Amino acid sequence: MSDWIGDVFTSDVGWTHLERLVDVGNRMAGSDGEREAAELTRDALVDAGARTVRLEPFDVHGWTRVDSSITARETTQECIALPRSPAERVAAPLVDLGYGLPDDFEATDLEGAIVMVRSDVPDYSDRYLHRREKYSHAVEQGAVGFVYRNHVQGCLPPTGSVGTDEQPIGEIPAVGVSSEVGARLARRFDGEEIELTVEAESHPVDGDERRSSGGRTKTDPTKSQNVHAELGPDTDERVLVSSHVDAHDIAEGAADNGAGTAVLVEIATALADREDDLETRVEFVAYGAEEVGLVGSSTYADATDRETIAAIVNLDGVVSDRTLSLTTHGFDGLESAAAEIASRYDHPIETVPKLGPHSDHWPFVQWGVPGIHAKSTSDDVGRGWAHTFADTLEKLEVRTLREQSILLTDLVVHLAREDVTVEHRDPESIAADLEDQGLAEGIRRTGDWPYDD
Repeated sequence: MSDWIGDVFTSDVGWTHLERLVDVGNRMAGSDGEREAAELTRDALVDAGARTVRLEPFDVHGWTRVDSSITARETTQECIALPRSPAERVAAPLVDLGYGLPDDFEATDLEGAIVMVRSDVPDYSDRYLHRREKYSHAVEQGAVGFVYRNHVQGCLPPTGSVGTDEQPIGEIPAVGVSSEVGARLARRFDGEEIELTVEAESHPVDGDERRSSGGRTKTDPTKSQNVHAELGPDTDERVLVSSHVDAHDIAEGAADNGAGTAVLVEIATALADREDDLETRVEFVAYGAEEVGLVGSSTYADATDRETIAAIVNLDGVVSDRTLSLTTHGFDGLESAAAEIASRYDHPIETVPKLGPHSDHWPFVQWGVPGIHAKSTSDDVGRGWAHTFADTLEKLEVRTLREQSILLTDLVVHLAREDVTVEHRDPESIAADLEDQGLAEGIRRTGDWPYDD
């Protein structure tokens, strides 16, 4: 019965798929590269032995990076546009707001200014502030430009989308700068007028008009797609295993989230050989357009019967460190399942019982569906190398991918057992936890609060 463990620990299926994904190049939502990555993942799931493997397309508001710059006095400082920034040029005084905590925004006059904030929070902050929350504060306080300064050293400007579901393109131009450029801007130009320029192309869902030599032409809407596959018995109830195939266009997207999709393929390969062990259907979904607002998972969550989902194991941020960290969102049954697997293998697994409202589990968990966000442990604040040029393959190890694939495969089998039931939660209790854990303010501010108050 344990032969499968040796098979996974000597398998090159997942790592080979990871190499193929990073070699695609640009996997930005709606791009040809994202489509190629989805097709590669579809083909890998076919090869694994899964059934009903398919792509399900959906419309997405596309955005293409062109160029960006910061000019201060006679200097040009390196930066990159944040996805879904509007294409715009503004000149205004720079205000360095440090960490950009809510009280910092309230206490500072930002009307007509370009504001710069760090990508981390201090130790004394009671919660992490997402980039989009800081951007929203800047817009509300009247800023005309937004500069997002990486706290990770190494000359690495960070990326990450702005905008909301209702308004996909943000209201003010936004760029990312490295820790070093941010320090230089704060030291030399705080309070002085600088010029911020973003050049980008926006491709609305209903099509985009562009000027060409023949006049104005109408293009087709931008498409993304989710990859679906299944294994196990044909039960109404299912365990959902998910990842996302898209990545930011500035890097290979190895950790975020090529590794998650590679582990998904490895799990599918292992379970195809253990299909008789599955007592509940297992559905695999590799989502598109996660990095621009969880579009693929939200599309699917709105269309499917969420009550038939027994549990979700979402893979986003795995393989970066040897120890798994499972955010269990207050579901005691998921905490027990993780403890069972850790005990079975005498292998450490960190569990975090609090809510984690970022990544593709959330469009389901927010309505009470039991969900795990599987990633690697980290003592650092933020994403580390992810969302930078440095998110590359050589920072990951095949040994870690194999070890975590073994643990996660058995976790999925455990959750698929008929005698294992994780009770769904009332959405009201999820909303109450968001309030109690200090997360509600940020979700409301970014326009993502789904509940009736």
